[in-house]
Amino acid sequence: MSSGTNTRRLTVAQALVAFLARQYTERDGRRHRLINATWGIFGHGNVAGLGQALLESGATAQSGETPPGPAMPYFQGRNEQAMVHAAVGYARQSRRLSAHAVTTSIGPGATNLVTGAALATVNRLPVLLLPGDVFATRPADPVLQQLEVPYAGDVSVNDALRPVSRYFDRVTRPEALIPTALQAMRVLADPAETGAVTLALPQDVQAEAYDWPEDFFAERVWQVCRPRPDLDALDAARRAVSAARRPLIVAGGGVHHSEAEEALRAFAEATGIPVASTQAGKGSLPYDHPCDVGGIGHTGTATADELARTADLVIGVGTRWSDFSTASATLFQHPAVRFLNLNITSFDAHKMAGLSLVADARTALDELAAALGTRMHVEPAYETEYADDKERWEYRVDAAYEADDPDVHPTQPQVLGALDTLVTGDDIVINAAGSLPGDLHKLWRARSADQYHVEYGYSCMGYEIPAAIGVAMAAPGRPVWALVGDGTYLMNPTEIVTAVQENIPIKVVILQNHGYASIGGLSESVGAERFGTAYRYRALDGTYTGAPLPVDLAANAASLGMRVIRAKTVRDLHEALSEAREADVPTCVYVETETADTVSGAPPAQAWWDVPVAETATRPSAVKARKEYDRQVAARRRHL
Repeated sequence: MSSGTNTRRLTVAQALVAFLARQYTERDGRRHRLINATWGIFGHGNVAGLGQALLESGATAQSGETPPGPAMPYFQGRNEQAMVHAAVGYARQSRRLSAHAVTTSIGPGATNLVTGAALATVNRLPVLLLPGDVFATRPADPVLQQLEVPYAGDVSVNDALRPVSRYFDRVTRPEALIPTALQAMRVLADPAETGAVTLALPQDVQAEAYDWPEDFFAERVWQVCRPRPDLDALDAARRAVSAARRPLIVAGGGVHHSEAEEALRAFAEATGIPVASTQAGKGSLPYDHPCDVGGIGHTGTATADELARTADLVIGVGTRWSDFSTASATLFQHPAVRFLNLNITSFDAHKMAGLSLVADARTALDELAAALGTRMHVEPAYETEYADDKERWEYRVDAAYEADDPDVHPTQPQVLGALDTLVTGDDIVINAAGSLPGDLHKLWRARSADQYHVEYGYSCMGYEIPAAIGVAMAAPGRPVWALVGDGTYLMNPTEIVTAVQENIPIKVVILQNHGYASIGGLSESVGAERFGTAYRYRALDGTYTGAPLPVDLAANAASLGMRVIRAKTVRDLHEALSEAREADVPTCVYVETETADTVSGAPPAQAWWDVPVAETATRPSAVKARKEYDRQVAARRRHL
């Protein structure tokens, strides 16, 4: 095992697994294992390296050998992208304090990681990627699945991961693992830098032995600090808040990552400032808190968006200010509006030309509240205004959720309404793409800080089912729901097999609406007439406007091992969801939805979103859409 008293002879892969098993994060005195498991699909690029090392890790930990160290749990995936989604779901539910690794072979296994890596980095969530790579020693060139680049001998397909990784390295010598492994852990554990971290591992180097210093395997604790704001910046923030007459807080995902929900609640109650939320920040306050005014932006509520239009100070807490939140820079219309950004990253804190308070969200809120003392509270008339508007919005939610006839197909909002009557704060609802994120952001009544899990930074179809597995791993015993449309389901249903294999009782709700409902609506609004968005047979005129395709997604889910409950009507749906919630095996509820009408549909968008429309066209729909586009874009402003 060891060639000296202070070294241990292991392969690079064995050393990496042993190293990862001894890394921890610590915040607020609570310790978490940093890399809590490894997902893997094996091929010639990693089977003899990391595959063998993971096998040996488990066997050594159970054998009583000295020193065994902790084992590295392994999970078998079916699709490389999906494995990353599962790891990201786990990391988000773990408040970024614990993560998973993902290993693949070279070639398509590695390039399948790119989408998942982009999702992780866009959303500032940690995941460690360990793709195999071509031979470092190049005994034969090219090898199977190698990309040949005529102008560069040191490029492989793994270089596609560089722009979507927060840290990237290729380990071409055993001893190079030591500094790069430490750098990888630093980035994963740093809330200001975290995202996808890629260590490309040539297959020959993985299997090469080296005498590793024992100190490399010592237990390491990476402190996740709560940086305090600069005092001058804090005083500027205090003066800005004190001077505001119509302030508005926009809570982003950083509130959840920092576990700042209680600090936000106390700050809002002390000042009376209303709190809107981005997709990532929804649930920062429970829906029934007096200061909560719902989602903001293109998919937001009328209450939040009207407040945004007249706000003279917008306080962003842990948000990166995407175009959905700002309505493509058309939402904040007060002539003198200013922004105050509380963010742990300087990059995000300086957006919107705002005053920047670079700090941990919880710490910044606590210290800003202390600086304000009891001197600042909004006018009672302002509180009454947004309370009345919020009450009116809740009536619209009720109307969208309500079904007059329980014996017909439900609309999509009625599916959400049925689930709304069933869940408690223990339930976690996951979604990512299609028309559901808009309906959820406007309508969903979040009951706990982590109930609402919508990935809308990358809006990646196929995220929901594998992410539900990762979330369930991080929150065992809690009901975890993956809401998917038929388009999303067809993108990536494979991890149902993993849920069945591991007996992870996720609940998958499939809404069959025969196409890309979200893009269909968008297509119509920009003059593209829903072209290519329906799942239908090709008609005689060449368009996809024939009968719906006879695709049975329920049968597909059942064929993958899932228990399936079919719900034809609203009445059936309530019973099916209740049964699924109590199930202790992976369970699917399949429901065919009706097109929403003006009574039961979700309210339309309360703010604009910029999708450029053809400047010249012959079709009347596009000409009309361009006129509307020109009208809307005229309201855009740069916040300087």
